[in-house]
Amino acid sequence: MSDTEAAAWLCTADAVRSRAHAMLALAKTGRLQHFTIDLARLDDAAAYVATVVCGAYPDLRIPHHARWRHFAAGGIDRWGPLGTQLADLGAAEVARARVDLCVVSVLLDAGAGPDWRYTEPGTGLVLARSEGLAVASLHAFQAGLFAADGSMRADAGGLTRIDAAALAQAFKVGEGNPMPGLEGRAALLRGLGVALLARPDLFGQEAPRVGRLFDHIAGDRSTAAARNILAAVLDGLGPVWPARIVLAGRSLGDVWRYPDLPLEPHAPPGSAGLVPFHKLSQWLTYSLIEVFEDAGIAVTGLEALTGLPEYRNGGLFLDFGVLRLRDPRLADTALAPGHPAVVEWRALTVALLDRLAPSLRARLGRDEAALPLSRLLEGGTWAAGRQIAAERRSDGGPPLRILSDGTVF
Repeated sequence: MSDTEAAAWLCTADAVRSRAHAMLALAKTGRLQHFTIDLARLDDAAAYVATVVCGAYPDLRIPHHARWRHFAAGGIDRWGPLGTQLADLGAAEVARARVDLCVVSVLLDAGAGPDWRYTEPGTGLVLARSEGLAVASLHAFQAGLFAADGSMRADAGGLTRIDAAALAQAFKVGEGNPMPGLEGRAALLRGLGVALLARPDLFGQEAPRVGRLFDHIAGDRSTAAARNILAAVLDGLGPVWPARIVLAGRSLGDVWRYPDLPLEPHAPPGSAGLVPFHKLSQWLTYSLIEVFEDAGIAVTGLEALTGLPEYRNGGLFLDFGVLRLRDPRLADTALAPGHPAVVEWRALTVALLDRLAPSLRARLGRDEAALPLSRLLEGGTWAAGRQIAAERRSDGGPPLRILSDGTVF
């Protein structure tokens, strides 16, 4: 197989899952450098997550793990009034605007750090982390920050002019209210604007906008496959990511080196030693699924996507002793995303979410069709990871710290 085929394979959820389970196989035989594993502890984690799920969703009607939950922080429906303003333009235009908002907001969702806060105008609510980032980005969208004409959309003209100062103002960043990775976030949005201009087939010939991705995927169909939504996201937005690893001229994005991982028999040889995650792209896909469903387009094949390798899900497994650091001192050091310990941790998180899911469904009395990973994450492992972190640490932070550059977490 060629490097082009290897690059294409690495940009799939199948590759994420395959490499994650290859890492789990190494862990089970004690061959990882930084972690040991105790699968017997998964039952305790599943019991804890089930309690969290039933507390938040006693009827088990769990929504997707999507950006839309964060927009409703504090129990306030912030999107509803904006959608109503656009309703006269038709359902497709509402969907385009939702795609516009969702993509820019997810790209801005790298870790905000423990000290940043956003005080919402009007409500006075003080929000932090993902909820604060979501609400701040929604207000910026409403104010027209991402559109050339100041409207509620995200287009090439508006995005290519974004700088760190504009984001600092929108997110109320300043002395005493720091946010890591601000330059990285601004660069992502400018890169998004450039990506729109480069792909008129996806984003439109005139005034390219993010929301045109809806038209590309939906077309005149009544269904859309989840893997096709992810493929469009990775294809159209791939150039946005920093060119850490380039294969056959394609920037791979959230893909990292781990030379000790054996090559699977079915994997392209050119993919050897590379571990893909595509965390933000998959979370964006989960978020877009809701947009398609609300527009009357059924999304099929949710099981093709993977769990998300981020610090709430990963922290859950560390806090319950499913994973243990060989050197506990690593927990006192902020690690770069490409550090082998971080690559191991993220890959193991994906594989362990696959292992946890059947046990969790059995406890809740539901099958995979009723509780796909997108709902278990929300219900769920992400919420449980946050809750156990708050119980274990005064700042509610994860048990392993990652240096955020604004493009990974």
